[in-house]
Amino acid sequence: MKTLYHPAAERGHANFGWLDSHHSFSFGQWHKAEKMHFGALRVLNDDMVKGGAGFGTHPHDNMEIVSIPLSGTLAHKDSTGRSEIINTGDVQIMSAGSGISHSEFNASKTAPVNFLQVWLFPKQKDITPRYEQKTFDTAGRHNQWQTVVSPDEQDNAVWINQDAKFSLAQIDAGTQLDYKNAFAGTGIYFFVLEGKVNIAGKELNKRDALGVSEANEVVLKATDKSFILAIEVPMSLN
Repeated sequence: MKTLYHPAAERGHANFGWLDSHHSFSFGQWHKAEKMHFGALRVLNDDMVKGGAGFGTHPHDNMEIVSIPLSGTLAHKDSTGRSEIINTGDVQIMSAGSGISHSEFNASKTAPVNFLQVWLFPKQKDITPRYEQKTFDTAGRHNQWQTVVSPDEQDNAVWINQDAKFSLAQIDAGTQLDYKNAFAGTGIYFFVLEGKVNIAGKELNKRDALGVSEANEVVLKATDKSFILAIEVPMSLN
């Protein structure tokens, strides 16, 4: 088993007034050669956007882009003509494929929105751009993994153009939970959204992360009531 520890305090940080963003991997003007990606995981941004503000229309291509609101609501528009509201409890994915432009704004004029934006390198390039979002019952992640992003339609998750899975779990203090890899040769990037949890023998606090590779199963035990995101990705980019 190999592990890669990313403490919250060592994330990149950019504050533009309307946007307060923390970067787990190199992004924008924050560049760290040792933090370019974890396998197919390229970007994990923890964004706080003020009421009425947001990202104007901009292009993407050949990237799988997942948005997960943690509090508040996002308004999405893109060049396919879609106009959607993404609430807390929803998960959205946009396969940029051959090229798409979109905007994301705080749907509220007053309350902030906090959301994760995650980018993965795709399995197939230049596919037709696509969009999907789903609402998930948070009860389905209590002391168990709730798959919210997957290429397997049986998971009832949003579909991704990659052999990757995103899973969420809300774990009671003192509870142990195992993560078993869905694919061969993948690694798992565990991101602690809330609480304190021991993962593979490493104590992690809020917004700390641990990448685990060369293992088929990982054991987690919550010290406090905790909220965890697990991102399973191919470790090879071939």
